[in-house]
Amino acid sequence: MSDESRGARAELQVVIPNLNWRYSGVTSVNRTMAPLLTKRCRVVWLGMHRPEGIAPLSLGSLLRLRFGRANGALAVWHARRNVEMIVGLVLKSFGFPFILIFTSEAQRHHTWITRALIARMHAVIATSEAAASYLRRDAVIIPHGIDTAVFSPPAERVLAAIDFPKALGIGAFGRVRPQKGTDVFVAAMCRLLPKYPRFTAFVLGRATAEHQAFFDELRAMAEQAGLGDRIQFLGERPIDEVPGWYRRIIIYAFTSRNEGFGLTLLEAMASGNALVAARAGVAETVVVDGETGVLVPPGDVDALVAALEPLMRDPARAAEMGRRARARAMAEFSLDTEAERIVALYAAEAGRRGSAGQGG
Repeated sequence: MSDESRGARAELQVVIPNLNWRYSGVTSVNRTMAPLLTKRCRVVWLGMHRPEGIAPLSLGSLLRLRFGRANGALAVWHARRNVEMIVGLVLKSFGFPFILIFTSEAQRHHTWITRALIARMHAVIATSEAAASYLRRDAVIIPHGIDTAVFSPPAERVLAAIDFPKALGIGAFGRVRPQKGTDVFVAAMCRLLPKYPRFTAFVLGRATAEHQAFFDELRAMAEQAGLGDRIQFLGERPIDEVPGWYRRIIIYAFTSRNEGFGLTLLEAMASGNALVAARAGVAETVVVDGETGVLVPPGDVDALVAALEPLMRDPARAAEMGRRARARAMAEFSLDTEAERIVALYAAEAGRRGSAGQGG
């Protein structure tokens, strides 16, 4: 990269709007990418869950973008939700000099509202070929990456901190709701844990009020199976605790019925977990069936049991599969590569639109 190109990138102003008070997978992606983008351009944050070291977009800063920008310089507004696209479009209609970028993870047909919003973005990123196939416009494919320093294997996987000092862990992480297939995981555990007493299962994530009855049914299922102490419902944990929970498990079960991307798969891979994954999101792209994990049909308890049991029977096999998963995560799913591709798109769009008033 030339010094001129590097300098142009450093001058890019990027706003990351995170306009959802709940901590979600999208928020996790924003928090992960912001520090890496900051190494390449100027980044400010608007909304909840701002990571340390990232400047907030204050009202004064926002007004300076509109009224005090030097030479009509453009700024990037990088949205990942409908509400963020809407706010970006409203601000642009009031003369704010934003280049509107949207990242699409969804592998499903979009609502007419989402399609209308996407059509008005200057550029769209899709996190996979499958996500791009549902867009009715061109998109740049940039897969998610993972921080392999934060998500990394421990020297030894033990559970001493939670009263199971000799146990092996198996986990399913994410919001507790039908879409995530948490019921499939719990049903499989009710069948397998009695046969494999060394294992404890962990469900990490919370249920919203909408899915509280579903959550209560799962707890009741575990209690009725006599496994109330071996299927641990951990709820939502602080952000900085999450990598440690991956280190406490040896097998990760990805049980989503449908998924936009499935970032937990990359987190589990980088943590050295063997993967048993439903064919949802990017599972078929991320998991090498039979090498770094096992792929199963979504929503199929029997198939999940059949895939998990050989690994639970032979933890050494699971550990070896986890080592291969870690190696793949490091080789092919780098956060730096993702950040570099995103900033390259920012710079290309800024160059395309040129000087003042050319935001389009």
